[in-house]
Amino acid sequence: MALDKRTIDALIGVTTATLTTVLLKKGLRNVWLRGTKPLRPGQPRIVGLAFTLRFVPAREDLATPESWASPTSTRAAIECMPSGCVAVADAMGVTDAGIFGDILCERIRVRGVAGLVTDGVIRDLAGVLRTHLPVWCQGTAAPSSVTGLTFVGWQMPIACGGVAVFPDDIIVADDDGAVVIPAALLDEVVEAAVEQENLEAWIIDEVRSGLPLPGLYPPNAETKARYAAFRAAQNKSVELPR
Repeated sequence: MALDKRTIDALIGVTTATLTTVLLKKGLRNVWLRGTKPLRPGQPRIVGLAFTLRFVPAREDLATPESWASPTSTRAAIECMPSGCVAVADAMGVTDAGIFGDILCERIRVRGVAGLVTDGVIRDLAGVLRTHLPVWCQGTAAPSSVTGLTFVGWQMPIACGGVAVFPDDIIVADDDGAVVIPAALLDEVVEAAVEQENLEAWIIDEVRSGLPLPGLYPPNAETKARYAAFRAAQNKSVELPR
């Protein structure tokens, strides 16, 4: 599966706040990945298919520096990440063991990955910032991952920030954090979200013109009719002459 450019372009224009509202209307309440804060203010919004990574609690015989050379390692997982994906790591919310540092983040960036999202933390902050890889996490910690976690695999269902994420679900992340869109709902969510953004942009203009909120937001029947007329006039104005 791959996201087409039209879908990516549409979601780049949609906030995670809007997406949570659209998904709520479809019955999905648990879609915002807790603890996924932008590492750097002003990071660009990212969109991509989830490439999942899973950590479990550290076990002394497995969580060792030697494990970094194992076939089941974060290093091996990175080499499997396709360009354009979003790496989503289930670090169990552990905040005293950094799962990735500057070298791994640089390799992730070089592979064309859109960004890293985790409910854990990273290490080597200054170096990670220099990579310019967009990262969403809970912060930083100097100790390495094996001090608190064991890496067990990739491209499997995970629980990141208390949210179920499956490989190839769609991840959108911005200043408000990261949201997952179930792959099966993608088309209908994109359509509804784009329309919601258009509606709210029009409502903002109405608020700026001095209109009060009751009946405007959420829109009542009269407001919906005015918005429909606005959209019809807008669409007519962009029609090509015959």
